Amino acid sequence: MRVAAIFSEPGFCRRRLRLPLLLLVSWLFNSTRSEITSLDSGNIDDILNNADVALVNFYADWCRFSQMLHPIFEEASNVIKEDFPDKNQVVFARVDCDQHSDIAQRYRISKYPTLKLFRNGMMMKREYRGQRSVTAIADYIRQQKSNPIREVLNLEEINSLDRSKRTIIGYFEQADSDNYRTFERVANILHDDCVFLTAFGSVSKPERFSGDNIIYKPPGENAPDMVYLGSMTNFDLAYAWTQDKCVPLVREITFENGEELTEEGLSFLILFHMKDDTESLEKFQQEVARQLISEKGTINFLHADCDKFRHPLLHIQKTPADCPVIAIDSFKHMYVFPDFNDLSVPGKLKQFVLDLHSGKLHREFHHGPDPTDVAPGQ
Repeated sequence: MRVAAIFSEPGFCRRRLRLPLLLLVSWLFNSTRSEITSLDSGNIDDILNNADVALVNFYADWCRFSQMLHPIFEEASNVIKEDFPDKNQVVFARVDCDQHSDIAQRYRISKYPTLKLFRNGMMMKREYRGQRSVTAIADYIRQQKSNPIREVLNLEEINSLDRSKRTIIGYFEQADSDNYRTFERVANILHDDCVFLTAFGSVSKPERFSGDNIIYKPPGENAPDMVYLGSMTNFDLAYAWTQDKCVPLVREITFENGEELTEEGLSFLILFHMKDDTESLEKFQQEVARQLISEKGTINFLHADCDKFRHPLLHIQKTPADCPVIAIDSFKHMYVFPDFNDLSVPGKLKQFVLDLHSGKLHREFHHGPDPTDVAPGQ
C-alpha cells in the first residue's frame, strides 16, 4: 500500500455515475434560489481576483453527493450574504467540472464535490473538509473573514511567546498604510501556518529604528530572529519570504493532512523514522536543504512516524525495526533509497530524486537495473 493510497474520505464521487432522472429533475425545480456565480474560463479570473474571499464548489451533476450539496451550499450563501452584503467581500461560486474540464484540471480537482477557498484570486492549499451543513459552512466563512493578526499592546508580550510555534511580527507606524495592507494580505493567506502579530505607533517605535519592520521568530527558545529585507509593499516578495519561513522544507505527514498533501500533486520523498529518533530527522533535513533545495516545487519532502505508517512500510518489505528508511512515493509505486547511511554521500540523495524525474526508478522497478554496458548496435 502506497502512502498516498491510504487517504480517502467518504462523501465524494471519483468516477462517473448516472443519477436517476427523478433526482436530477427534483433538484432543478426545488433548489433554493440564491446568487451562486457560475464560473467558466471567460469569467473565473476576473471574479476570483476581485473577491476578498471566494468559496468555490467544484461539482459534477452525475455525482449524487454534488446534488446533495447544492441546496446546502445555496442556503449557506444566503446566510452569509446577510453578514457580508458587499458582493466582493464573500463570493459563493461553482464550476461544472464536466462542462469546464480545463478549469478542473487547472486546480487539480479529482473528486466531487470539492470546496476550495480563494483569497484575492489565490487558491488556498487547504480545502474545506468540514460538515456539509448550512451552519458549518457559514461558520467556516465567518472564521475566514476574522482578523488573522493579533495586535500586541505591550512589547513585553513578545517575551512570553509560545516558542514552539512559527511567528511573524510586523511593526508599523500605522494600520492605514500600504505596508500594513500588504502584511495583512500575506497573513490572510498563511495564518494556518504561522502566528501573526503586529504592533503600531508608540508601542512599535523601539522596533522601527529604520522604518516599518517585519521579523520572523522560528521555533526554539534560542533560535535567532530573521528580518525581512525586501520591499514592504511588494506582495510577491513579502509572500515568498513569509511562506519560506512558515512552511517547513520537510513537513510531517499524518492521517490528518495526508489527503491535503496528496492533492498538491507532487511525489513524496519520505523519511520513515521512529518518533523519538530526532537525530535521523535532523540529518535528513540537513541533506534535503543541502542537496535538494533546487528540487523544491517538484517533490514534497516529508517525514512519517514508522509506527503509524506500518502498512506503507510493509508494502516496501520493511518494518519499524528497519527504520530509518527513505523512500519515494510516486503515487504509482514506492521506491526505496538503498541505504540510509549513504544519505550524507555527496549527491546521492539528489541522484535518487533525479532518477525519479528521468523515469529510471520506474523503469528499473519493472525491468530490473539499467545495463551499464551496452554492445554496439544493441
